Amino acid sequence: MSARLLLLLSLLFASHVLASHAAAEPMRVAIFDFELIDTSLEGEMKGTSAEEKARLARLAPVLREKLAASGQYIVVDAAGVLERGHAQNLQACGGCDAVLAREVDADVALTGTVQKVSNLILNLNIYLRDAKDDRLLQSMSADFRGNTDESWSRALSYLIRNKLLAEPAKQ
Repeated sequence: MSARLLLLLSLLFASHVLASHAAAEPMRVAIFDFELIDTSLEGEMKGTSAEEKARLARLAPVLREKLAASGQYIVVDAAGVLERGHAQNLQACGGCDAVLAREVDADVALTGTVQKVSNLILNLNIYLRDAKDDRLLQSMSADFRGNTDESWSRALSYLIRNKLLAEPAKQ
């Protein structure tokens, strides 16, 4: 009887270890460049400033670097599809982000926006979608004040630290 019990306990322990290992597998993520949604009067009158374009361009590379360094994500090389992503509005293309992510063998498509209401009120949003079925796995948002390099950087750092790495998406 004790041999059977020992065998049963061994099998339960082995299955628990295998399940834990499978759950700990890093998610393969394709990170697309962020898009600006400018509803401000200044944006309407003058368009996007060179400073805002530079800030926007810095978001995805920082995100790629931080997520890759965490070990919780495998950041896939999406260079082959980024140009096609730039040609579309990834938030309103009917799942094209998931299609592009699948093409580079990613499990998840990560897209993001910065919404500018004014130079004082901005919002950074990040969305993770399952590349297989375009299902939204996780979304997060950080409101921030001030249209500066520091405020944009802090908003992204906050979401990385307190959402992406603290509460990873589950498929």
